[in-house]
Amino acid sequence: MKGKTRYHYHLALANLLFGANFSFYVSLTRNYLDFQQIFMLQVLAASVFFIPFAIFSKRSYRITWRDFGNILVVTLLVIYGWMYMLLWGASFTSPIDASTISTLGPAFTLITAHVMNRHMKVSWVRMTGVALALAGAAVLLFDEGPVLVRGSEGYGNALVLVAVVAIAVNTVIIKPSLERLGTLVVMGWYYIIGLAITAPFFWRYVARTDFFHLPLNGQAELLYILIFGTVLPMYLLYRGTEKLTSVHTALYRYIQPVAATVLALVRHQERIDRTNVISWILIFGGIVLVIIGYETNLFHRRASASATHRVPAPPAAPRSRKRP
Repeated sequence: MKGKTRYHYHLALANLLFGANFSFYVSLTRNYLDFQQIFMLQVLAASVFFIPFAIFSKRSYRITWRDFGNILVVTLLVIYGWMYMLLWGASFTSPIDASTISTLGPAFTLITAHVMNRHMKVSWVRMTGVALALAGAAVLLFDEGPVLVRGSEGYGNALVLVAVVAIAVNTVIIKPSLERLGTLVVMGWYYIIGLAITAPFFWRYVARTDFFHLPLNGQAELLYILIFGTVLPMYLLYRGTEKLTSVHTALYRYIQPVAATVLALVRHQERIDRTNVISWILIFGGIVLVIIGYETNLFHRRASASATHRVPAPPAAPRSRKRP
């Protein structure tokens, strides 16, 4: 494929796989496993795959202290801010609610990018979109009342929202290191650090469990989460982030609720109610405005750059007049 088209496909596939995760998260945590067990297994599976790329790559020797600092911060955001919080929240809420909140990514990515790049202009269209998206999240969070009760669906949705903020900030911060060192090296270091900060606390959750005694469908769901819900989409997500903008990375999250909703309805895990519809309208309407604002800003920047780099034609040389 020419250009960057393949990376758009990477992001689309990653979000399709992530969307399916929500149904399996809910099924496993309700029927077979604690979310801490799934969390530790995800870290272990990703470590087995990605760490060798960091150990044996020559690019690892190019890591500066600044790169290491970025990777350390982002590892905390990915491991505890995103993976742990997402599983914790999914154990309380529904696949449809959790995946709908995940589409708030573009709003938080925009806010993070603006904070880190003060010269970036934010139009009223984008800000309106962000406000609508946050209103949609509030509908899901406070559907059962103005106070979040521990263990309620609203509480679970709040934890998922924390995970969405973490991954949005993550993709903005890590992009320079991805471009400099490459996706596989950076992710290898993610999980070197990630294993060090999780194994001492969570190893006991997997050491005491015989996963081969799970029913066949439970084993299949767990296998999906570890390979097709963690290792593969994580690689595709960061490969797309390396080659495209962080806003592009966030915009593809609208695929997640589509996949999660279809799977949840097919598996009879959830029914769509009025709260879901209202939150969808607000969140998707807000994201559409964010996209319009982003594309409009991109068009004006390209037009301005084109005008700036336009080189005027040199004046015509004067004709020489011969005297008779």
